[in-house]
Amino acid sequence: MTVISKSVARQRRKVRIRKKISGSAVRPRLVVFRSNLHIYAQIVYDENGATLASTSTLSLKKAGEAAAHCSKTGGVLVGKEIARLAKEKNISSVVFDRNGYIYHGRVKAVADGAREAGLEF
Repeated sequence: MTVISKSVARQRRKVRIRKKISGSAVRPRLVVFRSNLHIYAQIVYDENGATLASTSTLSLKKAGEAAAHCSKTGGVLVGKEIARLAKEKNISSVVFDRNGYIYHGRVKAVADGAREAGLEF
């Protein structure tokens, strides 16, 4: 019996998800990445591979946000910030790409923060 590591399993889930969704001009893709220290979110237009907006707890920490760390509160802050940046670029709805992560905890917090700030998906 072979044992599959967590990272390999996530990569397989990621490929399965990306077969089904892609970002268009009407609805770009909101991608979430989480590391042990930070949470990253970016809005991607897949037809030409352009990143339209991006933010993270790292950039929020540099900007002086007090609660910008890798937790659910940090995820909500990242979600609200990415929604604000999307509104500046006249993006009102996106496709959510959880990037192979389970929709739970920090990933769900980013989605909830973005929805709370007015982004539709």
